[in-house]
Amino acid sequence: MDSETDDIQRNRHPAREVDPIDRKILGVLVEDATISYAELGERVGLSPPAAHERVKRLKRSGAIRATSAIIDPRTVKKPLLAFVHIDTRGWGKTPELMAVSKYPEVEEIHTVAGDTCMLLKVRTEDTRALEGLLARLYDTPGVTSTRSYVVLSTYLERPVQPEITSEWPAPKHMATPMY
Repeated sequence: MDSETDDIQRNRHPAREVDPIDRKILGVLVEDATISYAELGERVGLSPPAAHERVKRLKRSGAIRATSAIIDPRTVKKPLLAFVHIDTRGWGKTPELMAVSKYPEVEEIHTVAGDTCMLLKVRTEDTRALEGLLARLYDTPGVTSTRSYVVLSTYLERPVQPEITSEWPAPKHMATPMY
């Protein structure tokens, strides 16, 4: 596992704004990262070499962090999805707690604001495997409690989307702002 690098500047090319063409490219790549540059260019209105250059620039800048396959969890015998809230004494992000990242069942680890310290997204084979992971968490120094939410059905699960909502609708029950 990488050492703590929160305060270290990465050697990347200077950041530049992602423009509308970049967003289109990212949108296409999110759907199919194996698309040819010819097809990508056609879909976003660029020549294949121009599409290739844009993708290279997006990779260099870190906008595209990696290219990966999205696996069907049932294929690898991990149909049980759960979110585990972890409460700790003091700051939750300890090396002992972060060590759970070595388990392939742990897909995401987040420190969060609110009524819990950390949030884990986990996929396991069954409830017995989830119970084993929870037992491991309770053996971790500083962990005081957990709350697990087992997913019954998933209606939307997707990677980061490049589009941005330009205007959110105002709730109907709210008064009109004065300015």
